[in-house]
Amino acid sequence: MSVLQGLTSQEAMALEDKYGAHNYHPLPVVLTRGEGVYVWDVEGKKYYDFLSAYSAVNQGHCHPKIVGALKSQADTLTLTSRAFYNDLLGRYEKYATELFGFDKLLPMNTGAEAVETAVKICRKWAYEKKGIAENEAQIVVCENNFHGRTTTIISFSNDPVARKNFGPYTQGFIKIPYDDIDALEAVLKDNDKIAGFLVEPIQGEAGVYVPAADYLKKAKALCEANNVLFIADEVQTGIARTGRLLATCGNCSCSDKNCSGTPEVKPDMLILGKALSGGVYPVSAVLANDDIMDVIRPGNHGSTFGGNPIAAAVAMAALEVIQDEELAENAFQLGELFRSEMNKYIANSKIVKLVRGKGLLNAIVIDDHEEGDTAWNICLALRDNGLLAKPTHGNIIRFAPPLVMNKEQLLDCVSIITSTLKTFE
Repeated sequence: MSVLQGLTSQEAMALEDKYGAHNYHPLPVVLTRGEGVYVWDVEGKKYYDFLSAYSAVNQGHCHPKIVGALKSQADTLTLTSRAFYNDLLGRYEKYATELFGFDKLLPMNTGAEAVETAVKICRKWAYEKKGIAENEAQIVVCENNFHGRTTTIISFSNDPVARKNFGPYTQGFIKIPYDDIDALEAVLKDNDKIAGFLVEPIQGEAGVYVPAADYLKKAKALCEANNVLFIADEVQTGIARTGRLLATCGNCSCSDKNCSGTPEVKPDMLILGKALSGGVYPVSAVLANDDIMDVIRPGNHGSTFGGNPIAAAVAMAALEVIQDEELAENAFQLGELFRSEMNKYIANSKIVKLVRGKGLLNAIVIDDHEEGDTAWNICLALRDNGLLAKPTHGNIIRFAPPLVMNKEQLLDCVSIITSTLKTFE
């Protein structure tokens, strides 16, 4: 059989099951094409994508400007490693640092790599700038976090599936409850070995858990008062997903005429990934100002592919699409509409307890007292009705469509979701 020969869905899934490691449990649908807010399976059925590759495809599937940048650069120069300069990286670094308001950018490939990079920078800053004794720095993290699945990151996860039988674990992390400013204040008090506080502005994998409106602002103030770096993991929440360019921008929308353009909470380090490339290529980054980033010197950190010409070209195009098409404003408006429409349904629902989120990062919580497979079965029914979503944490269904979605499409999706839910009431 030719490797390019067409496959049925069952054949494709059987191949993965036989030859691939079983490290995922995908919804049983085999996709072959995507455009904008839609994807098609190998049999030709069309679906709304309501996951966006975990918010990597904010700009829509196969956006022509982003794909064009990739194709053009691939014909010219793909990779040099960082042993030499290339003519795209500096331009990308200038564009991104000016857009997000930082002095420096360190380019990587995946979100987990970027988190690891931020941890390394934070520790080195602690020893060289804050004066913590070497190997004694601690970083505060939140319970139910999701920052990736590398050995270091799972060391401060409390997800038993990600952790069990992968020890010994990396030391140097203190876990506190999320959205608990008193807990953060208590752990920072009289502990001069704490170097940083790593936090998701919204806990996506935990079920789109949105903290109190003043949580991030108060947390940043505590970090400043204690000379602790505030590190924002915006791999999933960044790049317009929550209705502003960054989730740390506050509660205004990018269309708010009263917005000063200054983030309400300015992280000391900002971690980006996923939609930084529009889902076209693995691109991630850590941004910080000179007083933090200058602890990194040649040989301290690197990546063969990090900062390659294709990544630079793709990331610039992806960020330009966000700006040019006003996708943050669109996400803000459609998110308000989505939650409003879902709350109308929830008011008379026995199976859906609540909807929560910001912008177009939302979730519904299913009332599954037996902690069974209701959410999974709902997602299977949604698939049958032309919409793709995936459960998280058992009874929560995350909804995150591409930000290029329009009002008519969103209302069509709400209709699919509510009519599907009715069959489970």
